Amino acid sequence: MNSESRPLPPGQLHIVYTCFGGTHSSPVAAAIHLGKLPRDRLPTPQELLATPRFDTVHPKHRGQLAFAGLDKDGHRVYVLGRGGLSADAVRSLLETACLLIGGRPARVLVCDTLPCVNFCMRIGGWLSREAGLVGIGRPIVTWGTLRAYPRIVRLVREVEEQVRRLTRPGRG
Repeated sequence: MNSESRPLPPGQLHIVYTCFGGTHSSPVAAAIHLGKLPRDRLPTPQELLATPRFDTVHPKHRGQLAFAGLDKDGHRVYVLGRGGLSADAVRSLLETACLLIGGRPARVLVCDTLPCVNFCMRIGGWLSREAGLVGIGRPIVTWGTLRAYPRIVRLVREVEEQVRRLTRPGRG
């Protein structure tokens, strides 16, 4: 059994960072959460481009939950491109899926990264992923992501605080 399919110990969560395509803000948030990108400075463009899934996910893969890793407390972190679905719809679908397989819906924390996305990320992401103009879109989305990075770091810190509240003893 791999780390993606083992039952969760008490108090552990599935943390799902979600955005439209699952290829810009959500993989960056997951990488920050997992300690793969810095919190105390802007990453270099090369660090962003080396982030798993950054500007590489094809639109046909939206809706596929991608395991990003285990955080320092053993919580499973995922990335999900949700297309036009709202974060609430994603939350409901994941909670229902958990119930169908015998899990507990409170074990899934859906984190919407779209509020961190700026105009350059939208335009660059569309050019790169939808229009296939990677040479034009990738530099724009990378620049936009660097501008949005402090907001993404704040979001990750808020998520980590929420995880601490949800998993403190007695909350199980």
